[in-house]
Formats: sequence, structure tokens, C-alpha cells
Amino acid sequence: METNNIYLESVKKQMLYYKTIAEKAMEQLEPEQLFVSVNEDTNSIATIVNHLSGNMLSRWTNFLTTDGEKKWRERDAEFDSHFDGNDKKTIIEIWEKGWDCFFNAINDLQPEQLSQIIYIRNEGQTAMDAINRQLAHYPYHIGQIVFYAKMLKKSDWNSLSIPKNKSKDYNVDKFSKEKSIKHFTDDELNKLK
Repeated sequence: METNNIYLESVKKQMLYYKTIAEKAMEQLEPEQLFVSVNEDTNSIATIVNHLSGNMLSRWTNFLTTDGEKKWRERDAEFDSHFDGNDKKTIIEIWEKGWDCFFNAINDLQPEQLSQIIYIRNEGQTAMDAINRQLAHYPYHIGQIVFYAKMLKKSDWNSLSIPKNKSKDYNVDKFSKEKSIKHFTDDELNKLK
């Protein structure tokens, strides 16, 4: 049971870290930049946010008791550009709605429920496998958001990780401290504040 508790805490910390990374990337942009799409096959940051939120609402609403692909979800519509104007506030509200759903479900999850079978599109898997699936899916899209934001910003980008050509300084700082057991996000989230 101890390992399951550690796992759940790790998932919460990692997801908060990736959520924060995306938010810090979006904060660096002008509102209209969130809606830029460079070609027909490229999703804007707003569209990626809409998709992530739609996925979260579907997967995490009644996580243990209903299929993760809800009948009310319209996945294809998540990729349609249907936003009214260039409203950054609306995008952030959509973002928060999805994340609130995710964190509410994870915070309510009990360690012994990690082995419970849940379904996504009628395919059974353990709750832990479903969590791992999203732990790969969400950072994949968050990486797209960060990459796109960096391209759109062009200059004056505030690094969200180890700045370019600063790895040695970062390592010197890390190795100057005593060994300790903690989650990697503890320090990283503090830097992002």
C-alpha cells in the first residue's frame, strides 16, 4: 500500500508541474497568439487546450464507474476552431475546468483502487494503467504548447526549464547540496512561481 500512496503523490506532483509549465508558456503570449495556426494541419494552442480539457472531462468524470470515453464527448469538435474572438480568459477557463476534473478524481482516488479495472472505449485496464496513459498523453500536448509558444514568442522567452547553455551552472547548484529524497518537481515548481 505504501508504494501506491507514493505513486499517487508522484502523479499529482508531476501533473501539477506540467500544468504549470503550460500556463507559464501561455502567460508569455499575447492573447491573439493562442489562436494562431500556421497551417491546416496544425492546431493552435487554444485548440490543444480545448482537446486536453475535453479529454480530461471525459476520462475523469466518474473515473471508476463509467467508460472514459463518454457518449457526450465530441472529440472531433475539440479540434474545430469555434472560439469567439481571441478571448484568452475563455481558454483559461476551459483549461481550468479540465484540470479541476482531473485533480478532483485523483485526489478522491484511494491507493487500493489503483488495481481496479476501468474502461476506455470498452477496453479494460487498471486504474493505474489509465493514469499512466494520461501521464504520457498530457505532457505530450503540453510539450506542443511550450514549443509553439516559444516559436510564437520569438525573443525574450523566459525559460521554463534549464536555460540554454546553463546546464553546468544548474548541475553545480544541484551537486552543492546534500543528498536528499524528494520529488524533482519540488524545486522546479518553486522556480516557476
